[in-house]
Amino acid sequence: MEVGFLGLGIMGKAMATNLLRNGFRVTVWNRTIAKCQELVALGATVGDTPASVVAKCNYTIAMLSDPAAALSVVFDKSGVLEQIGNGKGYVDMSTVDAATSSKISEAVKQKGGAFLEAPVSGSKKPAEDGQLVILAAGDKDLGAIANPVFKLKGPTMLQGSYNPAFPLKHQQKDMRLALALGDENAVAMPVSAAANEV
Repeated sequence: MEVGFLGLGIMGKAMATNLLRNGFRVTVWNRTIAKCQELVALGATVGDTPASVVAKCNYTIAMLSDPAAALSVVFDKSGVLEQIGNGKGYVDMSTVDAATSSKISEAVKQKGGAFLEAPVSGSKKPAEDGQLVILAAGDKDLGAIANPVFKLKGPTMLQGSYNPAFPLKHQQKDMRLALALGDENAVAMPVSAAANEV
């Protein structure tokens, strides 16, 4: 699969590297072109502009520094909007404010593209290790969830089978241990307390 990647800072470089190592063909773009060379050595190709990356790839990921950069890559000349359209998805993994995500989402959808906002929890090391937690929302057709719990429990849930695999009394024991730790450290845990009462 051909994937586009816009933004090769600390996070983006690590994420694009993992895509390459896992067999994806990756076309990269960065405002400072020199940052692309290390990925070229790993097999990436370089796009001249964000628009050229989107033109080549069905899915394009952006990992940019701030809302201004996220908006610029989409709306400026030779930006994402010039080539996004039906059958193409845009995934913005930058951490931005809600208004920025909404503006980008509306613009991408008006052109017929699909959009996900997908900021990540984690920094350089988790990015390099492929262990980032992705907080995704948007068009359901654009992204499956690779959650280990879903893989384990999903098939039985689809069958309507909810056979217990762990006694409730042990679950509550774990909850009481967590609440006790909170008490010891003077940390309020209202949700845990309510769950324990239920």
